[in-house]
Amino acid sequence: MTVETPSLARTLRGVCRDVREHEPLSKHVSFRIGGPADLLAVPRSVAELRAVAAFLFARGLPFVVLGAGSNVLIADRGIRGVVVKIGKGVDAFGFAAETLTAAAGAGLPHLARAAAEAGLAGLEFAAGIPATVGGAVVMNAGAHGHAMDEIVERVDIVDAAGGRTLSRGALGYAYRTSGLQQEAAVVLEVALRLRAGNPAEIRARTELWLRHRSESQPIGPPSSGCVFQNPSGDHAGRLVDLAGGKGLAVGGARVSEVHANYIINTGGASAADVLALADKVKTLVAEKFGITLKPEIKLLGEFQTPGDTNLIS
Repeated sequence: MTVETPSLARTLRGVCRDVREHEPLSKHVSFRIGGPADLLAVPRSVAELRAVAAFLFARGLPFVVLGAGSNVLIADRGIRGVVVKIGKGVDAFGFAAETLTAAAGAGLPHLARAAAEAGLAGLEFAAGIPATVGGAVVMNAGAHGHAMDEIVERVDIVDAAGGRTLSRGALGYAYRTSGLQQEAAVVLEVALRLRAGNPAEIRARTELWLRHRSESQPIGPPSSGCVFQNPSGDHAGRLVDLAGGKGLAVGGARVSEVHANYIINTGGASAADVLALADKVKTLVAEKFGITLKPEIKLLGEFQTPGDTNLIS
């Protein structure tokens, strides 16, 4: 659905100062891949985010929410409708006893370091995850055997019916997913339940896991994190490596030589390149091990043909 861009932009600027027409989304995602959004709205406060969401819900307009732009692949043709980019300005946070409360756009690595300095444990695993806390809660992001569902206490959202607060038990958490992915809702604020500990020990664990990430995952070339979910009892990267996937390339997309569950953009890669390469990798693993890898990366936007979406078939 293509929106009437100029007139909608004028109206939307009544609730959000930063509204951009036909904005290239490659500038806003870690893969540096993706076509334009009809409109990109960039709220600079929780109040503005709430107003934007309420505006879009009230008019039944299609929209997509982006945080840090990791773990997603944007279609080469872009996204029709409105994209809401949550980040700077929607990133305040604070501590009350052992609870960390943060606006949706707060960066997860920054929160992990702040919690360590405050002597609060439980968020160390997230220090190397390039995500906003809102996106991490929706995706149930995780690393080092831990995930967000272990520490989420509540999530404040806005939806078509207004604002709601959801407790952890209402979020439908499972491996790398939550019920929020099926809801038409926007996360405004998150409360995380941490636990008191020795600040020096917490900082040491944080640094250890950061070093592990830098040594075992590609740092530098644009990517979008892990492409496939880990099958039960195994690791997708190990399977791709043993199936001969490391170093395979399609166009500007290449399977990382450092970690085989990463596809990197070596320069000028398209979403079509990434999908074709992911399909090759999935086929190799299926032929060698009889295992069908499931996607962890999320596809957003106007993908042109069924062949474009082999990754999610």
